[in-house]
Amino acid sequence: MNAHRRLACWFLLSGLVIPYSTVQAGSAEDWAKMRSIVPQGYVCQATDKPLRIDGRLDDPAWESAAWTGKFIDIEGTRKPRPRFTTRAKMLWDKHYFYIAADMIEPHVWGTLTKHDSVIFRDNDFEVFIDPDGDTHQYYEFEMNALNTGWDLFLPKPYKDGGRADNSWEIPGLKTAVSVRGTLGDPSNTDSGWSVEIAIPWAVLAKSANRPSPPRPGDQWRVNFSRVEWQHRVEDGEYRKVPKLREDNWVWSPQGIIDMHRPEMWGYVQFSDGTTGTRFQPDPSWPARVALMTVYHHQKSFVRKHKKWAGSLGELGLADKKWPGVIAAPKITPTDTGYVATVSIKTGNQRSREFQVRADSRLTEITPD
Repeated sequence: MNAHRRLACWFLLSGLVIPYSTVQAGSAEDWAKMRSIVPQGYVCQATDKPLRIDGRLDDPAWESAAWTGKFIDIEGTRKPRPRFTTRAKMLWDKHYFYIAADMIEPHVWGTLTKHDSVIFRDNDFEVFIDPDGDTHQYYEFEMNALNTGWDLFLPKPYKDGGRADNSWEIPGLKTAVSVRGTLGDPSNTDSGWSVEIAIPWAVLAKSANRPSPPRPGDQWRVNFSRVEWQHRVEDGEYRKVPKLREDNWVWSPQGIIDMHRPEMWGYVQFSDGTTGTRFQPDPSWPARVALMTVYHHQKSFVRKHKKWAGSLGELGLADKKWPGVIAAPKITPTDTGYVATVSIKTGNQRSREFQVRADSRLTEITPD
């Protein structure tokens, strides 16, 4: 289990504030493993009929929805392929964001039946949603094969001192599980399990900072994770193998073992069948890479020097090339740390400026 995430959850369940110095993470070393990854993209088609949420994925609407690529290890292709296949699909209408996943699994089991348990202690499927892509104010939902759920709201990532709001709920949420086999019976071999999730746009709208439901052509940052524990059978029951870290298989790889890096999540582009039908790579990606390069080097710098750097030279980045941006990022000290800014040119030659703060919030600066 990711040490930062385990510690953060311990504080969460204890009802304590997470000290920034305890769970702070992010560094130039982390970024070296992350920066070459290009997030996955997916076109989410609209459906004109509400889906029947039963976990079986046999609703006719799903036939028109493409599967994502097979999930890979959270660290990316430098790690072995997952032992079992996982794929996901998405659809949307004016009321819900629909998510389906299919997981090959020879032994389907679960133990947690209480809502808002720490679901990744079981094998699970997880959803992460950052509507406006600023890496803050994002949503997480986890569920196991018993259809037990855990919904969380993160004002900012754990690595930046964020504390999950475990009281956050999703009124109107619909979920279901279908097991191809016998749940919790180690005497036979199963085929797998599938899930369906319908998340109301009205709930996501509260912290989306943009239209929810989205406009056709809009892109939201989304990722999925499957947690899989190795097990053994004792006294006719499944038991996790002690001291073995769980497998973490994802749609869009993070590069490191931490799902709470929203800057690395995939892009979901919403289409109404006319607008947004072909996925468009994010034109701001070069700006995002440049700013997160500064952010991660600043994290290393402040831990070593107990202060923020005021220039690229202090960060050892004076001679770095910055592809896709107009000029090298500019660092401006602030009362709470610093702001780094950078600009890009779009296809119509309009200049767009972006900034990142010391707490990793990355936004486009709205022109006057």
